[in-house]
Amino acid sequence: MSASKTKSTPTCAICQHQFKVTAPSVIKAHMRTHTGEKPFSCDSCPASFSLKSSLDRHNLSSHTGNKPHSCNICQESFPKKYNLDRHKRVHTVERPYSCFICQKTYRQKNSITTHLRTHTGEKPFSCIICQKSFSHKRDLRQHKVVHTGERNFSCPVCSKLFKHKSSMIAHKRDHSGEKPFSCDICQKAFQRKSNLNVHRKIHSGEHPFSCTICQKTFTSKSYLISHKRIHTGETPFSCSQCQKTFTHIANFKRHMKNIHSKDEVSKKHSCQECRKCFQYRNSLVIHMRSHTGEKLFSCAVCQKTFATKYNLQMHSKRLHSVQADE
Repeated sequence: MSASKTKSTPTCAICQHQFKVTAPSVIKAHMRTHTGEKPFSCDSCPASFSLKSSLDRHNLSSHTGNKPHSCNICQESFPKKYNLDRHKRVHTVERPYSCFICQKTYRQKNSITTHLRTHTGEKPFSCIICQKSFSHKRDLRQHKVVHTGERNFSCPVCSKLFKHKSSMIAHKRDHSGEKPFSCDICQKAFQRKSNLNVHRKIHSGEHPFSCTICQKTFTSKSYLISHKRIHTGETPFSCSQCQKTFTHIANFKRHMKNIHSKDEVSKKHSCQECRKCFQYRNSLVIHMRSHTGEKLFSCAVCQKTFATKYNLQMHSKRLHSVQADE
């Protein structure tokens, strides 16, 4: 009796994925996830795809205008019912898919697959230009713009250009005021999902990012980076009109809007001394101290006085908190 022959399962040499279907077209399509090749191009826009089925799905959702399935909460429409069903979980607390390692839950099943790579360290998507690898295909797609510099996505309201469609969509909410991401604990709403994720740590008490100088902890890496400038004195945001520099981008944006904006309608409060205009009355009150010399805020350690509470806080953190730690 002859021994039975066992067929070996084809395996990807890059990520060790085993193919259940051994047709050459399936293996070739899989390899495009590593090479980034996108041979299927849309005739109506610059988008291209690695799979023909993805192109067909794109044409149906983006260019036919046929989106019969509408969300009864935010009125966004979708070409297929399963797209609508997935979208609805944005508004609800339903997260039916759970990671078997850390029990983190997700709205979509495919999110579990990508999440597991945070535990395994797997990065199956590689840039063919610089060989940098990524855990998620979308991260590779976004990374490629670093090499091309393309900005193909334009805001229909202000015409600002973006490298990524997701960035343009998020930016549009600045105009509409839409806040589609809601906390399931306190119902506070956010324009961006990343902001909601950071906010949730307030309820969990999670502060995974720690300052190596003063040991203060933060809910997000961006907050930690911003905080570190208190110790270094770094002011990376500079006004091109008056050369004033800022530690935080929010302060820089507020400065540009209040001081240099040409939109006089938004500047309702005018200084009687120098005619400088401000959007907010509080900004005018603070500005007036530059004329009066009034300094209401005093340092409890060295008694130095300041015109604004913010300047006092920066002084205390830069000088006295560092000295206390030494």
